[in-house]
Amino acid sequence: MAQPENRRDAILRASAELFARQGVASTTVRQIAAEVGVLSGSLFHHFPSKDAIVEEIMTVYLAELRRRYRAVLDTEGGPREQLEALITTSLRLAEASPSATMIYQNELSYLRELPQYGSLKEAAVEVQQTWLTIIEAGRADGSFRTDIDPKVLYRFLRDAVWLSVRWYRPDGPYTVDQLAKDCASIFLDGYAAFDTD
Repeated sequence: MAQPENRRDAILRASAELFARQGVASTTVRQIAAEVGVLSGSLFHHFPSKDAIVEEIMTVYLAELRRRYRAVLDTEGGPREQLEALITTSLRLAEASPSATMIYQNELSYLRELPQYGSLKEAAVEVQQTWLTIIEAGRADGSFRTDIDPKVLYRFLRDAVWLSVRWYRPDGPYTVDQLAKDCASIFLDGYAAFDTD
């Protein structure tokens, strides 16, 4: 039997959904309290401010992302396999935490103003570096082109992967694994039909 959600977790879940749907700045403590079914003042027994709620959502999300990315780096396989694993890992986390993913993508200007932005930025830098490490390894072993800046590929991949949370529906017939394979294939093989002559 599933355990009932504790109040703190309910606040984090409701806040993440509101922040993702209407933006952090546009979300009020009163709205969060209404979603959870408590008085506004009750939220402050769990969090000192709305910013503290945002920070916790992002801290937990980025910690999980870093953990999963480190696991990808520890796997066997060449750069192409690792890049596909990174795409799959990212999509699975987006599927598991769609609201936090949307906040991470849409609220950078708000996050920069938070007191704990330094630790969030450090985590984001590690996330970026994981992509670049794999791309650079592919350039070094001849798997990937060397005439395009690795940061350009990273930025295109990042946006394609993370922004898919806006349109991808995991409950349909198109699985996360298939989406990851197709994404990797489009970026690494192209979309033009192969010449069979």
